[in-house]
Amino acid sequence: MMAYSLLTIALLFTTFSCIEGKRNVLIMLGDDVGFETQIYNNTVSKTPHLNDLAKRSVLIRHAFTSVSSCSPSRSAILTGMPQHQNGMYGLHHLPNHFMSFDSVQTLPLILKKSNIKTGIIGKKHVGPKYVYKFDYEQTEENNALIQVGRNITCMKDKVREFFSLHGDDGFLLYIGFNDCHRCGGANSKKKWGEFCERFGDGMSGQGVIPDWKPVLYKPEEVIVPPYLPDTPATRAEIAAQYTGYSRLDAGVGMLLSELKSHGYLDETLIIFTSDNGIPFPLAKTNLYEPGMGEPMLVSSPVNTERWGEISEALTSTTDIVPTVLDWFNIPNPKYLQGNSMLPLLLKEPSAGWDQVYSSHDMHEVTMYYPMRVTRTKQYRLIHNLNNRAPYPIATDLFMSHTFQDILNNTKNGKPTHWYKDLKTYYFRPEYELYDIIKDPHEMTNLADNGEFVDVFENMKKSLMDWRLATHDPWKCYPHGALADDGTCQPLYNEITL
Repeated sequence: MMAYSLLTIALLFTTFSCIEGKRNVLIMLGDDVGFETQIYNNTVSKTPHLNDLAKRSVLIRHAFTSVSSCSPSRSAILTGMPQHQNGMYGLHHLPNHFMSFDSVQTLPLILKKSNIKTGIIGKKHVGPKYVYKFDYEQTEENNALIQVGRNITCMKDKVREFFSLHGDDGFLLYIGFNDCHRCGGANSKKKWGEFCERFGDGMSGQGVIPDWKPVLYKPEEVIVPPYLPDTPATRAEIAAQYTGYSRLDAGVGMLLSELKSHGYLDETLIIFTSDNGIPFPLAKTNLYEPGMGEPMLVSSPVNTERWGEISEALTSTTDIVPTVLDWFNIPNPKYLQGNSMLPLLLKEPSAGWDQVYSSHDMHEVTMYYPMRVTRTKQYRLIHNLNNRAPYPIATDLFMSHTFQDILNNTKNGKPTHWYKDLKTYYFRPEYELYDIIKDPHEMTNLADNGEFVDVFENMKKSLMDWRLATHDPWKCYPHGALADDGTCQPLYNEITL
């Protein structure tokens, strides 16, 4: 963990103690949201309300998810622990049925001990219920997810109900948007579109969301990220995704308006981020840059001097719990590896904040492909622990028009317009090392390059140190077995017989 100087501690004590009385936190979590917004320099996708939030925030340019999969990521956000430490190895919903350990202390449980009221509106997707227990819950467990996750007028009503119930206590309100996840199921896609972008758009049979004025885009005007094939199929999906972003953005505006109208805006710490990369190849469920990188805005009503500025610090979604606890002046549990981001709101750090870690085991229960990753300001090291198996594809990604286009073009011997091919996408080496600065699209693996042996070995050691510190059950895998004495003993499975 990063050590703070005495000056920084003094500044924190002086500055963050300026609010008298209650303090509040609003966490806004996008679903499969990436960098297709104006705040990250997308000049096509219009996001005026995120722009407004960015003006009163520090924007983290290099924020990263702890795991690029929905339930595991949400568990990391709410526990401050990587998924391999808290037990949420894969998706929570059936037939996957993954759960965090019974003994895990989540953010709502910790805050309850300090009489801070907690509420969740929208997508929850973690369990068990008694571990992730909020005082107020309006989620997919007691509502239609499309209503509490995409209908921002319905969400507004729930927000007002929560505000009326929590009294004069400080609160944590966690908003789980369902935008911009792909629409679930063939029937839903047929009715509402690939990203449910037609849901509530006011057209015949689609209903109306009064707080949202849909913004439509033409496929030819969208920006195709360099890691995706530039094809009509991809462009059509991105255009639909952008419309979903407009509903998410309107939801951000709604929440800021509700905070202001209820008198909470000037006493509320606001964090906006997402769970994982966008639902396209090389992003979601991957731990390359498009899958691991996340948007992150942190807005404090106390420190305004850095509003509108950009931080180059490397942060993780496991830093959210320490940040919230710091805001409420609650001691950080010693087992957490993350750091409070509040010092970043005071000044840009001159040291530290230069390495993050990620951990993935599964998405769906059939998708066993554990990965351990560390990312510094220049390099990314990926350890693919099950690399002898083909990389598995999530159902929503497999059914996407973008991936089906890749499959069909490959099958028919036609150009895919993708810088990858299916063979290299499916079959990956055990270690991948990339120079992010010189090779931002991660095309040249340096793991076997003798010129980078020191970088490789140092990052391997750092990654293993983190895995040991976070009690990774996979610490001996794939070339060793955990013996009774707690040591890793070799399996000799690298020997060619």
